[in-house]
Amino acid sequence: MTTLRARSILLAPALGLALALSACAAGPGDGSTLTPVDDMPVLDAVDVAGEGTVIQIGDARPQFCLGPIAESYPPQCSGPELVGWDWDTVDGEESSGDVTWGTYAVTGKWDGTSLLVGSAIMLALYDPLPVPDPALDADNAGTTSEERLLEIQSGIADDAPVEVLSTWVENGYLFVRVLFDDGALQDWADDAYGPDVVQIRPALRVLE
Repeated sequence: MTTLRARSILLAPALGLALALSACAAGPGDGSTLTPVDDMPVLDAVDVAGEGTVIQIGDARPQFCLGPIAESYPPQCSGPELVGWDWDTVDGEESSGDVTWGTYAVTGKWDGTSLLVGSAIMLALYDPLPVPDPALDADNAGTTSEERLLEIQSGIADDAPVEVLSTWVENGYLFVRVLFDDGALQDWADDAYGPDVVQIRPALRVLE
């Protein structure tokens, strides 16, 4: 039986090469590409972290699933492509047919299309320091009615300029999970629905 332990994934070759390879990333409609907000500048590569399922089908480049996953065996999901992923440097993966997958916390450089892998650890062994969310503080509850929040929730997937991964109402706010936000999407939500109504939460968090 494989011993469960965390290993680091070595950084892939030079970032310039990796970004060139990322031009092969999946096209529109598969949930892996961030649609730019109007007037949003082109994203420079930024250091990010995220937790999700890494899945690879055959010889295709692995993808980092950060949204819904179909309850099947093997699982079915999609996400941004991973550049520099190596199954030989991690534990905890499963395989069925030509599909290999596992759940990991991954850090790397995000260029708006693909993620250049820096490190990975099995999600079962990942124990990050908690980061309090001010919008979940009972003393900072939102004032928008639940009826209005549910109304926004019913249409925001169609109205948002990027794919919405999930939504939920909590503590007087509508929380919207998206792939990535450098602040432009939160600005869009504030303009569209008013401040302190919609809380954008990115699956890929920017590292300080």
